[in-house]
Amino acid sequence: MSRSLGPTLPADLLAQLSQADLESQLGRAMPFVTQDADGTPHPMLCSYLEWLAVDATTLRLAIAAGSRSARNLEARRVGTLLVIEPARTVYVKCRARGAARRVGDLARFTLAVEDVLDDRPAEAEGDARIASGITYRPRPSLDAPWARGVLDALRAEG
Repeated sequence: MSRSLGPTLPADLLAQLSQADLESQLGRAMPFVTQDADGTPHPMLCSYLEWLAVDATTLRLAIAAGSRSARNLEARRVGTLLVIEPARTVYVKCRARGAARRVGDLARFTLAVEDVLDDRPAEAEGDARIASGITYRPRPSLDAPWARGVLDALRAEG
């Protein structure tokens, strides 16, 4: 059962998405769901490399400019980030602010956090817990040109 934590990231989630310890987050993925033109959900998997928490109410996302998720976000301006890990399951509902910034082949979105939902098992579910988050291999190198491009896009002013 989920409960609203309000329109700000809790301190521990802010730290997790801040890229302060990005190296430890590599190899972990999070679904991000946008809305297609017909109103249906459109999922994509993102890495922690593609997200940056600027502050407790602002996230940045850098993804391929030509992707359906980028087009959906540009057109309908809403998305939900799912952080699904053993320590927590959280849904971050966001709304795009302003136009996407093009950085090479990437579109960088600035997203306002509208609601953070903390999802915990209902009492009837007993000790049911998430046993593992979504992981991928190989872990990217932060020195790879494409990774540097994503980081530069996220960290650029404006």
